[in-house]
Amino acid sequence: MSFDIALILGVDGIANGAIYLLAGLGLVLIFSVTRVVFVPFGDIAAFAALTLAAFQIGQVPGTVYLVAVLALLACLMESATLLMRGEGRAIPRTLLLFGLLPLIPCALAYGFGAAPLPEPARIALALALVLPIGPLLDRIVFRKVADASTLVLLIVALALHFALTGLGLIFFGPEGFRTTPLVDAVFDLGGGLVVTGQVLLMLLMAALLSLFFFLFFERSITGKALRATAVNRVGARLVGIRPERTGATAYLIASGLAGVAGILIGPITTISYDSGFIIGLKAFVGAIIGGLVSYPMTAFGALFVGVLESFASFFSSSLKEVVVFSILIPVLMWRSLRLAHGGDDEAEVIDA
Repeated sequence: MSFDIALILGVDGIANGAIYLLAGLGLVLIFSVTRVVFVPFGDIAAFAALTLAAFQIGQVPGTVYLVAVLALLACLMESATLLMRGEGRAIPRTLLLFGLLPLIPCALAYGFGAAPLPEPARIALALALVLPIGPLLDRIVFRKVADASTLVLLIVALALHFALTGLGLIFFGPEGFRTTPLVDAVFDLGGGLVVTGQVLLMLLMAALLSLFFFLFFERSITGKALRATAVNRVGARLVGIRPERTGATAYLIASGLAGVAGILIGPITTISYDSGFIIGLKAFVGAIIGGLVSYPMTAFGALFVGVLESFASFFSSSLKEVVVFSILIPVLMWRSLRLAHGGDDEAEVIDA
């Protein structure tokens, strides 16, 4: 392997790692706040790419119907819960949060999805469509089992992934799509290294969102509430922080990250209804390197996974997945030897 080839593979790996970085940050955020390994994260990213692809070919995306079904279920479940508690006065607020707000982008997409919208408007509408998916899934699926063990939550998350895959097949069809590049520019950096504007955009977005995460957790009240909930749910509740609300916020932010990741990865790979699982799984490897608690280590792990995947595909494209997922074995062994074993609900401080 020459130096030029190694350089090209390195740039390509860092670009892929930027996507895994965004996904890894979302996984760590949700796990630290709710103890849920959010397996459907990759599905939301795939739905975002498929939504933008539908807009680009002049069709109403299936995300409209998916979000509408989820909003209806969430409204029914929350209203029934409030009636059982004798809190019927809160039903209008529930209908606003779980019904009206998610349906606004659905109505816009249904009315204007087939129209020749400008590309920024299509991207904004695609992101707005996938943004409510995380909080709606939290209300429909995870809130009822919030106090279950981590293993039970993982099983539920896996079942939810398979359910979303089936719904994706119904609403999006079996075909794969690739969106048009967001940036057409090509830059010659010298030495035979040519970098597309799409790759630079991916790196820039990963850097900006990582900076946003740092400022969000260090400077904002909401970020500090999320950190407090991650450290000690009982203590957070005692000082007036509602874990249900912080959990919904975590799912909302993670849905935004998934949407951005899907929009960025759409132009460089063909996305179908079931493509999200492999994206989320590779991001999970990076998150495991960070122990599912450390954002800086997760970022490092995601970039490492991307670079390793790039070089492994050069030597053997058929074995690249094996090489990437084999990292889990030494990482888990190292963490098992390094960390003391604790209970299932043992709290760990986030290294944000």
